[in-house]
Amino acid sequence: MSAPIGYDLIVQQLIPGYASLARLAVALLAASPLAGRQGAAVLVAGCGTGAELVEAQAQRPDWRLTAIDPSAEMLAAARQRLGAEGISWRQSSVEDLQADGCFAGALSVLVLQSLPDDGAKLAFLAALARSLEPGGQLVLVDLMAPERSALQSQVGEAWLGFQRASGLEADPEVLEPLTQGLHPIGEARLNSLVNAAGFSDPAKIFQALGYEGFLLQRTP
Repeated sequence: MSAPIGYDLIVQQLIPGYASLARLAVALLAASPLAGRQGAAVLVAGCGTGAELVEAQAQRPDWRLTAIDPSAEMLAAARQRLGAEGISWRQSSVEDLQADGCFAGALSVLVLQSLPDDGAKLAFLAALARSLEPGGQLVLVDLMAPERSALQSQVGEAWLGFQRASGLEADPEVLEPLTQGLHPIGEARLNSLVNAAGFSDPAKIFQALGYEGFLLQRTP
């Protein structure tokens, strides 16, 4: 996916609470026992245009950041935004990173939702777990499958209303990767996957309509 001008604004207009997500995610990791250490190594998986990196440098300039994304366009946009100093940039997936036990914490925002549940989600989560030290924590944020409820149609209408009220106007080519062809899962399935990948049960730390955030910890 390319990184168009105004991409971050589009995502803010599309997803309720997105503007606060990076700040919250970094604050959560900064409060953890391992990533809270001075000079901790932190991985940003699927860094996109760098929203989490900007917040990480603001809150924890001592962190040793590694930013990865399979998209060269996204990496280029993030590097232009942040510069090269203090961040290790890698065009890579987590599965190909080969950094077992290297990180005290990790951030993954809006990545898992794009992977099919045919083994790809488990492979991604297992690779994240391997990349962390035992006890290292992951902040995971994604679109989740809706619960069965008589009120669910109203939630869907509210999402469209939020987008209209936010003034969302974007080329369909830009919106498609964010809204179409996604593979959200429910919380029960997420629990099963993260446990199989090597994480403890997730603690929910964010929810806005269908978007939910979780704090996970790698088991010893």
